Amino acid sequence: MKTIAIIGASLAGLRSAQALRQQGFEGRIVVVGDEVHLPYDRPPLSKDFLLGKVEAVPLADQEDLDALDAEWRLGVRATGLLSSREISLSDDTTVEADGIVIATGGLPRTIPGTHVLRTLDDAIKLREAFGTAQHIGIIGAGFIGAEIASSARALGKDVTVVEALPTPLTRVLGAEMGAACGHLHGDHGSTLITGINVDSVNVDGGINLADGRVVGADVVVAGIGTRPATDWLTGGPVNVGNGVLCDAGGVTNLRNIVAVGDVANCAGHRAEHWTSATEQAQIATRNLLAGETVATHTNGGYVWSDQYGVRIQFIGRATEDVRVEDGAIEDRKFVATYRDGDHPDDIVGIVAMSNARLFTRLRRNLK
Repeated sequence: MKTIAIIGASLAGLRSAQALRQQGFEGRIVVVGDEVHLPYDRPPLSKDFLLGKVEAVPLADQEDLDALDAEWRLGVRATGLLSSREISLSDDTTVEADGIVIATGGLPRTIPGTHVLRTLDDAIKLREAFGTAQHIGIIGAGFIGAEIASSARALGKDVTVVEALPTPLTRVLGAEMGAACGHLHGDHGSTLITGINVDSVNVDGGINLADGRVVGADVVVAGIGTRPATDWLTGGPVNVGNGVLCDAGGVTNLRNIVAVGDVANCAGHRAEHWTSATEQAQIATRNLLAGETVATHTNGGYVWSDQYGVRIQFIGRATEDVRVEDGAIEDRKFVATYRDGDHPDDIVGIVAMSNARLFTRLRRNLK
């Protein structure tokens, strides 16, 4: 291969470029990104960035970027895959490449009248809106919604979080551990309303609930998940379906095209985690250079979240058999394991609050 195009200039795209160089690729690398910014770290956006403690945190310094010797096409969107080797761009140009890495990530699901937090520009707008607001409404009590709520409380704002599910984070952590996370809101003065849908958001920011109640808010943020950024691939040669369909090695139906990060549906699973994007980049680029699947990625599903001064860590999968191994839920400092239903001695998932040391030790026993 002489030229490889990476579509997406965030974490997965950058790590793919770095992996290509590490694996000895000496050809041309073109990185296309719809944002005007060089790669930056997204996790701080909902925390220290909103609090004004940091500005954008680069994922690589200039020396590292220079070492990549990549051609950066920023502020330009990919608009179509014209063939297995040609990508059309929003500036009416095309990029031709022998190999393609799709790393376009996800797009936030939106509700009219709300802010979202996915990009640096989103975070800038939200931080400005927080400046004059006192009442913050947040729709969705997942990790991103809870982190924004935590930051808003740290800024002295009144916070109300609305969650459609009866218990936050049930789909990720299960009901018991999801409830433990949900209690953090009340512990720190936020109001959590669960089991109710949002009907609409008023122009002035109030949230209309499905049961007729209205939640007052100067600013409303929607943290209701993302969808894979695959619209530009519609009608093209790559198979899509809840992401870019690929095998466990990130290889699509075309051997010269791989997918990594939030957009990749690898062997029926789409992992929207920081660590997965990094790990997948190593595997997918190796397979791209080999021209076939010579390595696969086993998703551990590791995710962390900082909320109200508490670090939550999770890896694996949640089951109904969950056991507190150390500490106490009511102290907000514990480690719990999830066990396999057919093999109760097997640990298939771990969740911790403010207990990183034991979490790391138990992680070695994960099946």
